[in-house]
Amino acid sequence: MLLSNAASVDNITLFVALICSCIIIGHLLVENKWTNESTTPLLIGLCSGVVILLRTGGTNSRLLEFDEQLFFIYLLPPIIFNAGFQVKKKQFFQNFMTIMLFGAIGTAMSFTIISFGAKNLIEMLNIGSLEIKDYLAIGAIFSATDSVCTLQILNQEETPLLYSLVFGEGVVNDAASVVLFHAIQKYDLSNINLKTALQFGESFLTLFTTSTLLGISVGLLSAFIMKKLYPGRHSPDREVALMIVMAYLSYMMAELFDLSGILTVFFCGIVMSHYTWHSMTDGSKVTTKHSFATFSFICEICIFLYVGMDALDMEKWKFVSDSPGKSVGLSAMLLGLVLIGRASFVFLLSFISNLTMKSKSEKVNLKQQVILWWAGLIRGAVSMALAYKQFTRFGHTQQPAHAIVLTSTITVVLFTTMVFGLMTKPLIRLLMPPSIFNSKVLSSEPSSPKFSMVPLLGSSQDPERDTGDQDIPRPASLSRLLSTHTIHRHWRKYDDTYMRPLFGGRGFVLPVPGSPTDNGLH
Repeated sequence: MLLSNAASVDNITLFVALICSCIIIGHLLVENKWTNESTTPLLIGLCSGVVILLRTGGTNSRLLEFDEQLFFIYLLPPIIFNAGFQVKKKQFFQNFMTIMLFGAIGTAMSFTIISFGAKNLIEMLNIGSLEIKDYLAIGAIFSATDSVCTLQILNQEETPLLYSLVFGEGVVNDAASVVLFHAIQKYDLSNINLKTALQFGESFLTLFTTSTLLGISVGLLSAFIMKKLYPGRHSPDREVALMIVMAYLSYMMAELFDLSGILTVFFCGIVMSHYTWHSMTDGSKVTTKHSFATFSFICEICIFLYVGMDALDMEKWKFVSDSPGKSVGLSAMLLGLVLIGRASFVFLLSFISNLTMKSKSEKVNLKQQVILWWAGLIRGAVSMALAYKQFTRFGHTQQPAHAIVLTSTITVVLFTTMVFGLMTKPLIRLLMPPSIFNSKVLSSEPSSPKFSMVPLLGSSQDPERDTGDQDIPRPASLSRLLSTHTIHRHWRKYDDTYMRPLFGGRGFVLPVPGSPTDNGLH
């Protein structure tokens, strides 16, 4: 967001005051079954937009103007990094293949259906001239999900499989959508042929792989530096600063090399929480954990608050005033494509995933499939940012077709966040009431990754600790040899033998005087 022409310190002060209001009101409504963290700032943004619109005589509804670069450079990285840093790695990697199936293959299926449907349906509405690149961008925009409100309701300990799938698929989905979007902008898709399609697919896979490897590399570098130098001996502030800056460095390096910053910073967060975090002093561990969660929380509020105010921007709606029916029709069509695109892969890929699972507890039942389908219907911050990047320049647009698509995007985001978001709690309680939860299947990790004071991988109940290889069936066939549990067990042995002694981690940092592990644990 940039300062508008008439903006001053007053505008920034009011925006910060609104953020404070969102935090306080959200706290008061946290137990309300009809609200969530997304709807509160949206409603406050809408109300603020009405007040500003009235005071400016209908000329403006925002305190700040949107800058898509600011979103991608400053607001998005803390949200994605915190997702990787707080992820329950054991559950995430045990369900890694299913998560990648939904997040990558599912996103590609949804992207194809929405793009193809948008091209045919929008041409029927005759809203103006759009290029093939615009239709493909619409597919990427509306393939990006926002499952935050569903995650706030699901209990990680009562439904570990469902929570892991919703969380993991949401992050991989965002990354895949942004990678698709950047690939669309990179290639000339006016004449699509087999060669172009193959180049497009190769670019997507290359971006996906190199971005992941870059995030892992920076994470391992930070772990090696933290383990060898122990900056916390002299100044805990220095090691906290080093961790924050290196996390941000991974994202900026990805942007510098035209890679996916989302994937890079996500996997950097996973590696940092697995290795780097354990080489810090106890005070720094608590500080970094809650700092990342706080940065992410504030950035999410800023995004939804702005979207709420921008929904009433007259500059965009004046193009729609001459043909409101087209805008309503386009919004309905896009919403229908979102519903169909999501359903097209959730139930099919769940069926395929269940065929590969031996244990009943690892299979996704029908009720869980419905929740997975519902969790991915909400569109949020990433969709808005991509729409602004494609159809505006510094928050402004002068083409009627672009303005109609942008207002329809805002309408879909508001509708799905407000309506679907409000219905999420009742739906989950209807399908999975607390009485049917299997209390015996509990995760050994802290229940609240954002606010728990228990270390991520700490306590005697180490979530990464093997609870006994004797409980894991020995591979008697190829399917068992390739099973998740077997792969996980071999990875743990390799990690314990080679990775942790070099990069740090629980139980492998030597108690050097003044080092983070010189605390009587050994």
